[in-house]
Amino acid sequence: MKRLLLHFFLPLMAVWGLFGACVDVEQYDNNPRGNFEALWRIIDEHYCFFDYKKQAYGLDWNAVYAKYAPQFHDGMTEEQTFEVLTNMLGELKDGHVNLYAPFDVGRDWSWKEDYPSNFSESVLKLYLGTDYKIAAGMKYRILNDNVGYLRCATFTNDFGAGNLDRILLYFAPCNGLIIDLRENGGGLVTSAEALAARFTNKEVLVGYIQHKTGRGHNDFSPRRQQILKPSKGLRWQKRVVVLTNRGVYSAANEFVKYMLCLPQVTVVGDRTGGGAGLPFSSELPNGWMVRFSACPMYDREGNDTEFGIPSTHRVDMRTADLLKGRDTLIEYARKLLAQ
Repeated sequence: MKRLLLHFFLPLMAVWGLFGACVDVEQYDNNPRGNFEALWRIIDEHYCFFDYKKQAYGLDWNAVYAKYAPQFHDGMTEEQTFEVLTNMLGELKDGHVNLYAPFDVGRDWSWKEDYPSNFSESVLKLYLGTDYKIAAGMKYRILNDNVGYLRCATFTNDFGAGNLDRILLYFAPCNGLIIDLRENGGGLVTSAEALAARFTNKEVLVGYIQHKTGRGHNDFSPRRQQILKPSKGLRWQKRVVVLTNRGVYSAANEFVKYMLCLPQVTVVGDRTGGGAGLPFSSELPNGWMVRFSACPMYDREGNDTEFGIPSTHRVDMRTADLLKGRDTLIEYARKLLAQ
């Protein structure tokens, strides 16, 4: 047997002030069966949602081992090994679980692909027009009913305090604000926090986070509070509607969690895609990388948001509206803000 260093680090999408670490774990030799044993063990000892997913859909990780172990043999090609390992990871139903090889990336998209998108890029262009403004990667404009519209398609950018001040100052005359989060797959948690901090005047408990402390499935630290602190810059005092669909994931899922804790905020659309575990990474004997969820996060009631957050108002895109160049969710939000 050889030894494998399990590297824990927070990628850009999950910066939370944690320190990196290495854990020395045993693994088998660099062959198909050895890589399977290493991957199964890494997930077994460090993945954070076993109990939750057993309750949600009956996940049994030992049964997964029994199912996939017989499929590995020395005559397998790299592509075959990759396919079976990816299928095994797919049993976790987790978009934060990915296998990276030089020739492909194994990933699970069921959290969004199995649902209607409730979003049309071509219709959205009709609302934005050609004179929209853009800052920190976000597009924005004032609609003809004096409602502000902010298209936040990703949190991969560091928004910057000056950009957020500029956007909110532009929206100052508006009666309300729509934040369109649809298809936002996440990015920097710090950016999600920075934007949410523009909508509160006091510190707010928005959820909890835990960290893995041992190799057992239930070895976690006590839950630590997540507190949203008000920004020192301009803050929005009027009503807000956040638009969501199943493409809202990871840091964007966290943003929705934060915003639902604020009294002036309403969420319109479909349930979010989820992704409530901070992802960490490790290396297999053959050099392939695996990313997986290792730190669970919860809403302020202590509920797990790994499989998404329900909207305040469930609204789906109507085909009749699409044919007319209308966005059902945007129009619903405008009616809410007009009340």
